[in-house]
Amino acid sequence: MTNGTEAAHIYFDSEYATRGFEAQRRYPNEELCRFMGRNYFGLSPQARAQTTILEVGCGAGANLWMIAREGFETIGIDLSAPAIALCERMLAKYETSAQLHVASMTELPIADALVDAVVDVFSSHCLDQAQGAAFLKDVHRVLKPGGRFFSYFPSARSDTFTDRNHPDPAFPNRIDDDTLNGLHRATGPFVGNMHPFRFLHPRRYRTLLEEAGFAVTQCETLTRSYQNGAEIFEFVAIEGQKP
Repeated sequence: MTNGTEAAHIYFDSEYATRGFEAQRRYPNEELCRFMGRNYFGLSPQARAQTTILEVGCGAGANLWMIAREGFETIGIDLSAPAIALCERMLAKYETSAQLHVASMTELPIADALVDAVVDVFSSHCLDQAQGAAFLKDVHRVLKPGGRFFSYFPSARSDTFTDRNHPDPAFPNRIDDDTLNGLHRATGPFVGNMHPFRFLHPRRYRTLLEEAGFAVTQCETLTRSYQNGAEIFEFVAIEGQKP
């Protein structure tokens, strides 16, 4: 386990163990719902039951319960054991189930060409450049031919990244060109996330997916303002398909 992954592990174990369901939203990400709608919600109940969706960094199950309840074969993976325990409770609340694993997203405990889709909602940004490359390689491995990858990711055009998020220039704030060493500025969005926090420009993310063997089928950006409009945080919603 690398230092960066260990920092994320410690942070999220603490968050989920102490804050429980308050550590994460309770309902699915809107862009994930759009991805599912474009590609899978039109399937019959029988086809859904034969379609396997894997969420990496599933946390307490805010997305996973929806995927499972919609009738898909569902798998969730998270580095944090307390998160997985909460996810089990979330799934039970909605009277559904999924295969759950405590594991790293850079070493997915999934057989080759097993799943139809991998979804990543604000999770793989905890990986630095090298880990991110390993993650995309493993995603490609576990997808079936024609399978899809969806990611909702922090954009490098966000004010949080462009100002490097630190008022003190002496602070060692970068792990690599893409990755901050946690979010420390008190007025910034997501402040207190004391783990590697990676940002990618939409063009760069597209290139990385293509280099990993994906055809990029959709790439959109979404912008949200904070501090009464004083600060902009941009998100990349990108979709790739394995040939």
